[in-house]
Amino acid sequence: MTISDDDLVRVLRPFVRATRPVLDGLRESDPFGLRARVTPGSDRAADTSDEERSLADKILDALASVKVPGTSAWAAMDVPARSDWWVYRVGRFTTLIAAIPGLGGALARTLPVSDAVGAAGEGLLLVAIAGEHGVRSEDRLVELLASVLFQRELDLAARELTAAEDAAADARAEELTGDLAGDGGKRATLKRVGSAVWRLGRALWGVEDELDKRPHGRFYHQWLGLLPVVGVVGKYLGEWSGLKRAAKQARAWLLDRGFA
Repeated sequence: MTISDDDLVRVLRPFVRATRPVLDGLRESDPFGLRARVTPGSDRAADTSDEERSLADKILDALASVKVPGTSAWAAMDVPARSDWWVYRVGRFTTLIAAIPGLGGALARTLPVSDAVGAAGEGLLLVAIAGEHGVRSEDRLVELLASVLFQRELDLAARELTAAEDAAADARAEELTGDLAGDGGKRATLKRVGSAVWRLGRALWGVEDELDKRPHGRFYHQWLGLLPVVGVVGKYLGEWSGLKRAAKQARAWLLDRGFA
């Protein structure tokens, strides 16, 4: 069955909204003020001796050197480096969820191991990469996902979102976000994030017939995935390969439109 552009937008809009609580929490939170510890004009005196500094200060300085969202080291990274972080850290986790159904908890039993969860992981990563390039517009993000995951070139500039459509998208996004809603992802655990990815995959199951168009791994990954015991390895490698290809296509899409 052919999915219309309008139907695709109705699926992708709440998907984009549901990714934001997790990604924004990881990207923007700075609960210990780590960024300020190495920025000009911070409260810490530059000439403070090591003896005068508390153990807490020393620990926070050490944390500030770690390249994770919310640290000064992260703030100093350029856009390509941040994008790579999402690919190689977060992307590996979402790929593992797609490869091993058990990581999705009870929700995993409601979905077959399919392209839906892999597509959800790719979609989550694409929103993160776009955010590092300053792209937060919901319409632009929907267009990006449609292009990379479904090979649909949409132009939402002339489409006006009605109040009813907006409310429906909000309600669906809240359902998909689940217990991550309202906390900005700050208290996200592996189990909760894994369940959220499975819910996002369930949302994309509504466009099942279009999922074959998303970036996949190589043919030999699919063959390996059919073998007993080592099949999960083939599934993981295939999803990882497809995710990297999706990231590459997203960067090209952003570059073509002047965002990169």
